[in-house]
Amino acid sequence: DEALGLPPSPPPDLPGLPQGAVPYLPCGVEEILAMVSEAPLRAGDALVDLGSGLGRVVMLAHLLTGARAVGVEVQGHLVESARRHAGALGLDAVSFVHANAADVELDGSVFFLYAPCNGELLERVLGRLGDVARRRQIIVACVDLELGVPWLARRGSRCASLALYDSVTPP
Repeated sequence: DEALGLPPSPPPDLPGLPQGAVPYLPCGVEEILAMVSEAPLRAGDALVDLGSGLGRVVMLAHLLTGARAVGVEVQGHLVESARRHAGALGLDAVSFVHANAADVELDGSVFFLYAPCNGELLERVLGRLGDVARRRQIIVACVDLELGVPWLARRGSRCASLALYDSVTPP
């Protein structure tokens, strides 16, 4: 976090998060490194982090691989902070969108979810991911989240908290 210029403690969440949204919680570096190597994430890929918070996953994944990376975050103050930190590092191939992941058009090859939402909101996000999977093969990486949708096939990971899924048939 220090190398990325991120604050040592998480900022407070804004009141009024959408129903099903989860408050900001930074993802562990172990899970990010496992996702980068096991997906695998490559320079030609487009990573989309749903619930990107301060941008830790987006920035670190880009720095490690050269992949284009986008963070989608519902809390505006976190998006502004992520943009500021990415700008200070000169990371032109990363961007951050202030939006609800269930309401924004998604496009990418690898999608990362670290407790972004639950319930009906998660179902809507999975619907958006299904839209992408109908157009192309995707990988979905989840931390501490099991996805039970028929169009995703789970594969193993050396990181116990990371689940990797490949899209297998059009949803």
